[in-house]
Amino acid sequence: MQKTLIASATLVSTLLAAPLAAADLTLYSGRGESMVDPIIAQFEKNTGINVNVRYGDTAQLAVLLQEEGERSPADLYWGQDAGAMGAISQAGLLAELPDDIYDGLPGIYTSETGNWVAASGRARVFAYSPERVSEEEYPESVFDLTDERYEGRVGWAPTNGSFQSFVTAMRVEHGDERTQEWLEGMRDNGAVTFRNNTTQVQGIADGEIDFGLVNNYYLPRFLATDEDFPVEQAFFAEGDIGNLVNVAGIAVLESSDNKEEALEFVRFLLSPAAQQYFTGNVYEYPVTRDVIQNPELEDFDRLLEVSPQIDLDDLEDLEGTLNLLRDAELL
Repeated sequence: MQKTLIASATLVSTLLAAPLAAADLTLYSGRGESMVDPIIAQFEKNTGINVNVRYGDTAQLAVLLQEEGERSPADLYWGQDAGAMGAISQAGLLAELPDDIYDGLPGIYTSETGNWVAASGRARVFAYSPERVSEEEYPESVFDLTDERYEGRVGWAPTNGSFQSFVTAMRVEHGDERTQEWLEGMRDNGAVTFRNNTTQVQGIADGEIDFGLVNNYYLPRFLATDEDFPVEQAFFAEGDIGNLVNVAGIAVLESSDNKEEALEFVRFLLSPAAQQYFTGNVYEYPVTRDVIQNPELEDFDRLLEVSPQIDLDDLEDLEGTLNLLRDAELL
């Protein structure tokens, strides 16, 4: 009898000590696989939680989530831009995040709705040729680029998602009328159309254009393979909408049955290890200060100084932006 009791006690002790089987998570990711797979793999290794990832276009996944509603198998949504996060939020599909998630985060990285949070940031900049552009020609504002002296010298990518998010921010900050005037002014001033950011940066190096409107992380990728690559980049004046800091956001679905594990994933993306990966390997801006500064990027405080203060949840009206671009005959 005593042996049986001892054996039973040992069994109970073993069961209590054994970790519970970790739930699998399903992540809908608008971020590219090559960019985020390493950090997802690290989360799985650290926690034992398996993450099943469905990769796709950020906007298309947002539409899919709205179509699936409460039937969605997704526990998490990782969107490439704030507009998509705002759209899902407005559809009522996201769970409220604990207040401590936002502790210490600057306002440019938080959601007013409290149901999603930035995992990393990327700033809009103007790239330029240091060989053909003097410091006196640096534009103070993105609105300056419609001036005659920039005629035929500026590249842009109207079909690119990050550019369209920037135009949405311009609409929020300055209204549709002024945004429409800027789009038409750029068009009439001979802005050169490229398909994306990468081709703009290459176009500057090749002498096709002198300036480009791009995200901050493209040039560092060129410099990583060629330290003499003949392009530099800078911010517009402090607070100019041309310095928009857009974000990749992470959220937990209200319909998830695995909210605790999903929150663990959110917290991991905000951890020093993940933030160091985003800035060191992807050349994006961290959302916290607990990282080693990437020398290819402006420092954390400088970014906060130059960025416009925009409610990221207001960037959800992509259709209105597409209509303006169509009216300007840019799509």
